[in-house]
Amino acid sequence: MTRLRLLLFLIALLPLLAGAATLTLRVDKRARTLVVLADGQPIRSYRVSLGSHPLGTKHEAGDGRTAEGQYDIRVKNPASRFYRSLGISYPGPDDALRGLEAGLISDNGYRRIMAAHAAGEVPPWDTRLGGALFIHGGGATFDWTDGCVALDDADMRELFDLIDQGTQVEIRP
Repeated sequence: MTRLRLLLFLIALLPLLAGAATLTLRVDKRARTLVVLADGQPIRSYRVSLGSHPLGTKHEAGDGRTAEGQYDIRVKNPASRFYRSLGISYPGPDDALRGLEAGLISDNGYRRIMAAHAAGEVPPWDTRLGGALFIHGGGATFDWTDGCVALDDADMRELFDLIDQGTQVEIRP
């Protein structure tokens, strides 16, 4: 059944990909959905779970919140402890500025985050802002992560095969 669902999804996607459609991801925290868009048009939606304290944006490591803002996929891990995972470029420039202004990170921490962003690399995950935020498998029945976005494993397999590094991710409140 899962392979049939994937095959039907890919067949429906072919016309969009033939025109070199740009895929992006949009996470709506309130609706608990992750939507795949092709040139801005929704083509697939998945149910998600979030951090254990989902209201508001991530402020610092350990707060159980899921970040909000504009990010991209920097890491694809086919052997994650949560099935498969897509690493998000958190903390990004907006997070770094907020962290610097709040005294959560130093000037050096800010520069490290900005340099990683400019180079398209994984940002430092060792600051007080936290990091290692992923879209991963493990289940989407209740909010349980440390701030990641979790899908059911079958959905994660489908998404993982579809999404490339560099794909833009918008996380909305």
